[in-house]
Amino acid sequence: MSIRHGLLALLERGPRYGSQLRTEFESRTGSTWPLNVGQVYTTLARLERDGLVAPDGEDAAGHTLYAITAPGRAELRQWYERPVDRANPPRDELAIKLAMAVGAPGVDIRAVIQSQRHATIKAMQDYTRLKATALTAVESGESRERDDVAWLLVLEQLIFQTEAEARWLDHCEARLVRLSLPADRRAAAPEPPQAAAAEAPAPTTTRPRAARTRRG
Repeated sequence: MSIRHGLLALLERGPRYGSQLRTEFESRTGSTWPLNVGQVYTTLARLERDGLVAPDGEDAAGHTLYAITAPGRAELRQWYERPVDRANPPRDELAIKLAMAVGAPGVDIRAVIQSQRHATIKAMQDYTRLKATALTAVESGESRERDDVAWLLVLEQLIFQTEAEARWLDHCEARLVRLSLPADRRAAAPEPPQAAAAEAPAPTTTRPRAARTRRG
């Protein structure tokens, strides 16, 4: 998560002080990734060091305000235009846990998977309920604040992420069941659907296909 660029995006709207930035960041993301004031001020100090923000006086209460600089605006524009780098994906605790559980003495990995699946589905249901509430407010015209729209997009990303995690857990369980079979039965057993799709050869046709948009 780029706190650095998130703060620059908020400062583009005007000078802010540290606690204000934290509040607005959490409002925009629905407190999905809470910040503490220490993180905010540490990041501001680094941004100031790099010439991307500068102190801009004080407000009536004596809070030090920070403003984005021209190099900061340029950095922000580049961030918006640059795709997120997936070459070094962040560590995923669940993937690490399952990797370590394979063959670990006294660990029932299928029980680990089932427990996680239950938690993942519950999270998906909670996100879906929150999405329904947010969507009703936005589409009914009761709320047109950009923060509410931003929160709706974050919720939908979380829903898609948990859906993918649930499918991956199903795939893991199917894979483990297949690998536990004797060699002769394993050869006759079908591959898990996700694995079969991943290992299928890429289509050779060069004709473009229309993209399909998935609705949440």
